[in-house]
Amino acid sequence: MPKPTPLRAAALAATAVLLSTSATACGSSSDPQSEDLSAQKLSWKGCPAPSEAEGGGTAPSPLPGGAEWQCATMKAPLDWNKPKGDTIDIALIRAVTSGPQNRRIGSLIFNFGGPGGSGVITLPAFAGDYTALRTRYDLVSFDPRGVGRSAGVKCENDEQLDHFFQQDATPDDAAEQQTLVDNTKAFNSACDKNSGKVIPHVATTDAARDMDLMRQVLGDAKLYYFGVSYGTELGGVYAHLFPQNVGRALFDGVVDPTQDPEQSSLGQAKGFQLALDNYAKDCTSQIEECPVGTSEQDVKDRIAKLLKDLDKKPLPGIFPRELTQTAATNGIAQSLYSKDFWEYLTEGLQQAYDGDGKILMMLSDSMNGRNESGHYSNIQAANVSINCADQKPRYTPQDVEAKLPEFRAASPLFGDYLAWGMLSCTDWAVPGAADHPDVSAPGAPPILVVGNTGDPATPYEGARKMVDALGDGVGVELTYEGQGHGAYDSKNKCVQDTVNSYLLDGKVPSAGTVCT
Repeated sequence: MPKPTPLRAAALAATAVLLSTSATACGSSSDPQSEDLSAQKLSWKGCPAPSEAEGGGTAPSPLPGGAEWQCATMKAPLDWNKPKGDTIDIALIRAVTSGPQNRRIGSLIFNFGGPGGSGVITLPAFAGDYTALRTRYDLVSFDPRGVGRSAGVKCENDEQLDHFFQQDATPDDAAEQQTLVDNTKAFNSACDKNSGKVIPHVATTDAARDMDLMRQVLGDAKLYYFGVSYGTELGGVYAHLFPQNVGRALFDGVVDPTQDPEQSSLGQAKGFQLALDNYAKDCTSQIEECPVGTSEQDVKDRIAKLLKDLDKKPLPGIFPRELTQTAATNGIAQSLYSKDFWEYLTEGLQQAYDGDGKILMMLSDSMNGRNESGHYSNIQAANVSINCADQKPRYTPQDVEAKLPEFRAASPLFGDYLAWGMLSCTDWAVPGAADHPDVSAPGAPPILVVGNTGDPATPYEGARKMVDALGDGVGVELTYEGQGHGAYDSKNKCVQDTVNSYLLDGKVPSAGTVCT
């Protein structure tokens, strides 16, 4: 069962739409085909409506001032080890700079995380946050390989996915455990059957090479980069492969590059528990009475009881589906990605306590990439495919059972869910690359690394680990004492001013700067 992933903007954009209707291997940087494809000319045109794999919807609205979004397709090798072989299309989107050309720095390339999030969808949804950056950059994002319109991975169909996401992802006995294993194998087998040509080539190292080709095709001598969540891992891998090509790079909501999948899942259990603790504290510290509990512990106890009850008897959800224990856990986790969504968690819990699971199910659907029409984007298929291409360990139910006490100690609410999520690469058709990514980047210029002390998905400690792993003189740490996943999009003035000064003017802040 896919676990909550280090995804910020794509998930939040989808949630906002849903709820508006309710209340390591190193490679050469100069492969022959890379040189050939770097001469390609992009044909920028008006953007089409998002594909079903991207989540569906309507074409992006014009930018403030009337400027139109532009889309293009870049050719990249399917297999970077066979650069003269087949190619795939990489979908791009851009907003040209709003400032004068003589002040333009280049293209600022965004990756919003996941892995599996569509940058073609997410950049327009959050472009208002990047108005200052657009004064000197073209804002550019893309669907990474395996995602959306970039050779998007296909696994199960909508009906099968409804069943998959309804299953019990926290088994209590041998029979439930076997069902989870069987369903995971069936999902993974479908990925191989429907996308067997693509899934061997969706590793983060492949995406990093795509970004260097993108840099060349866009006409930039250096890569200017804004990576969020998993996007920080992608940025770190890029810096490792191409340190001499890094210009200015921001890593926000930072993945710990030193952890294996088990350690990462355990870190997420601690992070989501911290976010839930902070939510309970905030709710019960308001002047008005907290509607979902009388004390911090009461809030958490009532949520735990709700989940226990749902394990035995689901609630009516979005017809004909029911709110299961797994869907509710998923929805609660989704609401903790941003403090702005805590009100939806409160409303969803109130509704569930009254016997109605719609809001929590909407939140869960958002995490899973399901729209109101019942169609799924390929975000979870891409997430599993990229993770399993990157991660060498393959865990068994026995491995999970041995670790359950540690996960439960880290989070009584999310521990089981995240522990059993480690089975997601069971019987995956392609071997994983490494225990963890290599992001060492000696010779790269300063990279700004921003950690949020209240981050549930990529815990704060990961920022320091990323700085250390990048190497001496490369990573520069900025701390935001806040809530939610990531820092820049929190709109904290200190964070945004510091980041803008770095990206726009090259002013590197003092290491250890703190924003509150």
